[in-house]
Parts: sequence; C-alpha cells; structure tokens
Amino acid sequence: MLNYAIRRLLMAVPTLFLISLMIFSLLKLAPGDPLSQLPLTIPPEVREKMRAALGVDEPLIVQYLLWLKQFFVIEPLRGFDILFGTHLSDGMQRIISWQTRGPVFSMIAERLPQTLLVVGLAYIVGVLIAVPIGIVSAYKQYSVFDQIGTFLSMLGLAVPPFFSGVLAILIFAVYLDWLPTIYNTNLIVNSWSNFTEQFLQMAMPVMVLAVQTIASISRYLRSSMLDNLEQDYVRTARAKGMGENVVVFIHVLRNSMIPVVTVITLGLPSVFGGAIVTEQIFRVNGIGQLLITAIYANDVPTVQTLAFIFAVLIVVFNLIADLLYGVLDPRIRYD
Repeated sequence: MLNYAIRRLLMAVPTLFLISLMIFSLLKLAPGDPLSQLPLTIPPEVREKMRAALGVDEPLIVQYLLWLKQFFVIEPLRGFDILFGTHLSDGMQRIISWQTRGPVFSMIAERLPQTLLVVGLAYIVGVLIAVPIGIVSAYKQYSVFDQIGTFLSMLGLAVPPFFSGVLAILIFAVYLDWLPTIYNTNLIVNSWSNFTEQFLQMAMPVMVLAVQTIASISRYLRSSMLDNLEQDYVRTARAKGMGENVVVFIHVLRNSMIPVVTVITLGLPSVFGGAIVTEQIFRVNGIGQLLITAIYANDVPTVQTLAFIFAVLIVVFNLIADLLYGVLDPRIRYD
C-alpha cells in the first residue's frame, strides 16, 4: 500500500505541472491588462514600474516559473510563518491580485471558511441521506419507495443548481417567508439566536447542493447493490443461516461501496464547482463568488490560482479513492 501511494504521488507531480502549464497558457492567451483599470493620467514610467512589481514585464516562461515558485514555495512558507511565528517568507514576492493589489492566498483564506462550511455540510448531509436511500431502494426493488426514490433522483440530476436555487428562493423565501434570501457572511455565532439565524440562512444553499449529491450517490449505490445481491456469495451466506442484516450491511454493502467510493471522493471537487453558482445565487461570500468576481475583473492571478487549486483537489481525491479500494476490498493488491 505504501509503495503504491508513493508511486501515485510521483505520478501526480508531472500531472499537476502539465495542468498548471495549460491553465497558465490559456489564461495568458486571454486579452487583459493588469493596469487597465488605473487612470490614464499615470505617467508611462510609473506604469512600467508597476508592471515590473507585478512581474508581467518578464518573458512568459519566467512568469510561469515565478508563479510555480510562489504557489509551491513562497505561499507554503508564508503559511508556516503564520502558524509558527517565523519569518522565512519575509521579502519574497507573493501571488498578487490585479484587482485588489493584495495577496491572492490571503483573500482565499478569508473566504474559505464560508465555502467549507456550506459545501462540507451539504456533502455530509447528502451522503448521509443518499446511502440509506440507495440501500433500501436496492433491497426493495420496484417497491413504492424505490419508484419514488428513482423519480426524485432523476429529477435532482436533471435540474441544475441555478434553477433549483432560484426555485428554492421563490418557495421558501418569497412565498412562504421561512428563510432569508441573502446569506449574511458577517454573522458571528455567539448566541442561540445567532445560531438559529445561521442555521436558517444555510438551509437553502445546503439543500440545493445536497440534492445533486443525494441523486447521484443513491443511484450508483442502488445499481451496485443490485449487482451484488444476485451474486453466489450472497446465496451462500443466506444458506449458512446468516441474518439479513449481516448479509446486507456486512457483505453486500461493503462490496457495493467500491464503485460508490469513486463517486463520493471525486464528487467533492465537483461540489466546489457547483458552489460557484450556488454562492452567486445566495450571495455567499466564498471561493465561488471570489472566482466569478475575478473573472469579471480579468484578475488573471486569482483565476489561475483558484483553477489550479480545483485541479489539485481532483488529483488528491483520485489518490484517496484508489487507496480506499484496498481498505474496502482486501482482494485488491497494489504490488
């Protein structure tokens, strides 16, 4: 297992470098100027000094290598300095936003807790609801519960978040007046009333994001369990007198979770992508809204940094999924 993990990590390095080169190249081909929003009265020599400070006067290969150094060396050193009070990154040039003229990772650190709170809770809720639905739908195939679950899952997969989000606002905020329409990012939970307000304002974005998770995971788990329920080892276990709970939850569920693990682990980065739209709808001041704002402002450093972070998440969760296969099925060998 350890050797396999090391090999996969070594394979991930060139993959991430290739992805970073593609992201950097595509964004550099897009039109835009980091000084386009500044007044035209600024003297040309001052503009050149500002370009040099941002590093955009260098050749493209130098800019790319500088960005890699900032992403993998300078920013981690900055985080180490914050955690342990050292000064290793003092004087080093960080990734600077063209829009705010501030460090990109500082903006990400400010908005990341809101995104993790909404996306993380939505995914946990989605998985906890989807797994029982998938188990019962497979065990009671073609029952009323299975038919309703299939219909709702197809509906959840077919309806995009931008439509379900607006629909949720119309129903629960406008017509019923149960939930707030705008997410208050500045709310501090220090009392029971503030906790209630936080719960209410998180209800709709969590619900919209969880619907997609519930629909996809429950369908995959149902299909996988149906395949395993017809296997010979299930009939053998029942013939030996094992109870249904042992057969379903110990034998069938464990084997059925192998393909579902891929959906669960790789689905988390996609939920971050869905959060981009959801945060715009509910005005959640998170990573998704930061990305949209940066795209509108042609803030290339922020866009390429966020896009590369999403790529890193996909590669990391691919590795986690592969390692979990061996935990769920001892027959899988990595040597």
